[in-house]
Amino acid sequence: MSRIAIVLFNLGGPDGPDSIDRFRVNLFSDPAIIRAPWFIRVWLSRLIAGKSAKAARENYALIGGKSPLLDYTKAQAQALEEVLGEDHKCFIAMRYWHPFASETVRAVKAWNPDRVILLPLYPHFSTATTGSSLANWREAAANAGLAKPTTALCCWPDDPSFTSAYASLVDEAIAKAQTQAPGQKLRILYSAHGLPESIIKSGDPYQAQIERSAAQIHAALKNQGHEAVICYQSRATPQKWLDPSTIDSITKAGQEGYGVVIVPIAFVSDHIETLVELDIENRHLAEQSGVAVYVRACAPNSDPAFIAALAGLITRGTQPGLCAGSSLCQDHKHCPWSTHAA
Repeated sequence: MSRIAIVLFNLGGPDGPDSIDRFRVNLFSDPAIIRAPWFIRVWLSRLIAGKSAKAARENYALIGGKSPLLDYTKAQAQALEEVLGEDHKCFIAMRYWHPFASETVRAVKAWNPDRVILLPLYPHFSTATTGSSLANWREAAANAGLAKPTTALCCWPDDPSFTSAYASLVDEAIAKAQTQAPGQKLRILYSAHGLPESIIKSGDPYQAQIERSAAQIHAALKNQGHEAVICYQSRATPQKWLDPSTIDSITKAGQEGYGVVIVPIAFVSDHIETLVELDIENRHLAEQSGVAVYVRACAPNSDPAFIAALAGLITRGTQPGLCAGSSLCQDHKHCPWSTHAA
C-alpha cells in the first residue's frame, strides 16, 4: 500500500509574545506580499511591522499572547489521519513562523513517502498565499533533495463537500441570529481577507474564486431569503485594496436597519483575524453602528464535515488527471496548475 504524505500549509503565527515582532517582519518581507525591490521591501517590512507593533501585541494579548493557528492545524491534521488511515501521514508547514517548510520537508523525507500531496488550507488561490507557500516548498524540497511524485491541491473554492460543510455553519449562525432577534432582517457578510487591487489586476484569481465560493455557499443555505454581500478585511498597506471593506459593510448594515451574520469565508481556522478582528473589534463597531444583532459564523476548524471534504480532496489528488481542485483559476493569468503539479 502506498504511503501518502500530506503537507498542510497555512500562514502561521507567533507562538508567544517574544515572537510577535519577528513573525510580522517575516510576513511583510515576503515578496508575494510587498511587491517591491528587495531593498525597498526590507525597509517597508520593518516600517509596517514597527508602526503597528504595539497594537499587534495588544491584540495577541487578548487571545493568550500567541496565535492558536498551529494548534488548530494540528487538530485538523490528526482528524485527517483518523479518516484517511495509517498509510497517510499529515505534516504542517507554516509560511511565516515555525514549523517552516525547511523544517517540515526534512520530516517528510525521513518518513519516505511514495507520494506527497500539498494541501494549502486556503480554499481560494492567490499568489500572495498559496502561491507563496508552494514556491517556498519547492525551494525547500530542492534544497533537501526530496524527489517524490507531488500533487498540489492549489484551490478548492467550489468543491461541493466544502460548500456543504460551510453552508451548514452559516445556517447555524443564521438560526442563532434569528433566536437573538426574532423578525430582524439579516444581511450575510461574506468577509474575506483583502488584497491590493493591483494584485488582482495582474491576473490573480483570488477575487473571482471568493465570489464563486460565496455564491455557491449562499445557494446551498437551508435558510434562504437573506441578502448577501462580499466584503474584505485586514487591510495592511496604503494601496487601494479590494472593496467594499468589512468595516464599511457593517456600518452600512446598521444604517439600513439590518442585523449581520458575518462569515469568515477565506479562513478555515480561527486565528487573530477571526478571534480579534471579527469577534471583538468588528462586534464593537456593529454596536456603535446600530446593528441590531451581530453573529459570526464559526470557522470550520475540525468540523467533521469539513475534515471529510479535505479527505475527499486528498483522495482525488492521488489520482491522475486534471487539476484536483477548481478549474476556475484557469481563466486567469496566474493559474498555478501547470507549475505546481508533478
